[in-house]
Amino acid sequence: MISSFIMAFLPELVLLAGALGLFVVTLGASQQKLARIVALLVAFATIAAAALALGQHADLFSGAYRVDQFSQLLKLVLAFGFACILFLSGELPDIRGEVKPEYYLFLTLSVTGLVMLVSCVDIISLVVALELSSFPLYLLVPMRRERAEQKSQMESAIKYVMFGVAANGIMFFGLSYLYGLTGTTHLPEMVAILQPVVHSPLAIVGLVMAFCGLYYKLAVFPFHFWTPDVYQGASNETASLIASLPKVGTVAVLVRFVSLATPDNRTVALLLTFLAVASMFYGNLIALVQKDLKRLLGFSAIAHAGYALIGFVAIDVAGYTAALYYITGYLLMILACFVVICRVSRDGTNVAIEELAGLHRRSPLLALTLLVGLFALASIPPFVGFMAKLSLLTAALAQGHLVLVIVAVVNSVIAIYYYLQVIRQAVFGEVNPAAAAGPIVLTWPTRILCVVLIAGIVALGVAPGLVIDTISHSLAFVTSSPATPLLGR
Repeated sequence: MISSFIMAFLPELVLLAGALGLFVVTLGASQQKLARIVALLVAFATIAAAALALGQHADLFSGAYRVDQFSQLLKLVLAFGFACILFLSGELPDIRGEVKPEYYLFLTLSVTGLVMLVSCVDIISLVVALELSSFPLYLLVPMRRERAEQKSQMESAIKYVMFGVAANGIMFFGLSYLYGLTGTTHLPEMVAILQPVVHSPLAIVGLVMAFCGLYYKLAVFPFHFWTPDVYQGASNETASLIASLPKVGTVAVLVRFVSLATPDNRTVALLLTFLAVASMFYGNLIALVQKDLKRLLGFSAIAHAGYALIGFVAIDVAGYTAALYYITGYLLMILACFVVICRVSRDGTNVAIEELAGLHRRSPLLALTLLVGLFALASIPPFVGFMAKLSLLTAALAQGHLVLVIVAVVNSVIAIYYYLQVIRQAVFGEVNPAAAAGPIVLTWPTRILCVVLIAGIVALGVAPGLVIDTISHSLAFVTSSPATPLLGR
């Protein structure tokens, strides 16, 4: 029994042990390099642990925590993203030197919360994991070094905390309504009891409010207001984390919620349709006028959250599969863009779009990475963005959501314009002589990361069958009967 528990809980145990080790490292002085080494070892160990635990199935902690193929697959994706973020972080040039060890500690704790989040099937464990993943992020944003011309990190941190606290408060209030209606905190039981009364005003209000915390992390309209400011105010490395891993965990939790609804539940479909349309139009239209690259990616993230919601509108396995496939591809696409931002940036400063001029001469590999990432975000074939969005639209169209599909196509055309504006600067823009922009020398870890991300974006776009089939098969465990009970059940 104990060995089964260890294997089922192995990725979480590795991360918790790593966080404890990093806490010990932070107790010493000038331990920046050691903290980075420990964090990298933890990331690789988590990847290995998630791979070893792929076949594990169990219900832990009295059924509040479910280990199945669905959760284990997403833990592997999160562990890979964790390692990528550590690679692109480099020496953290824009983080104050005295807090760099703490930076790695909070980063690891946030990833630990996200890894736990994908296995939560009880609203109590869900809230704990959600807060564990969120609070370290609130602390990472203000760790950015202050500059004479750049002091927005404190404002961004305050906005991030205030919006996060408000969204979570609304979410908890909604969950209390659902608990009052059902008398249980166990998610599958709660949704089953809600089915007969799901059209009642109290149930609808409870569900809408309960989703608020998840919409906030996914940057869905109208919980998006923090996104561009936090992207711009946080350090490049912190922004790369906020822009990628939390969205994977959020989509996983949404799948656990929405997959328990019936396909004829028009109330949920109508709500998700409104949010998807509003997010797509808002994000894409305002991104057209942005000059800062991170701010542009922030508004782009709002639009991509709308695209991801299209899969949930279908309320079937094909739609959930497409949403998970899309967010996995988005993880690779956005990290490819942030690798370029981190390496083009001078000493960790923000990067304006015009600063990318002549990138193909300064660093051909970075220029290629940016092109692949942006073409994929713009849904240009043969990259993963095209196949993922095609899967979303196909799933929605199969359920009769023709108007939503047309709106998504229109928004994709709008997005192509501002992505091509960035590419035009990187490929055809002339370097300003006054900027004194010389060649960019890349370290071997950065080169390896660029190649891995490019290969992943292309491979998932050219041959998506294996990934889609794996995700689809894992979804069978989401609504199936509980796995082998362990620890108190």
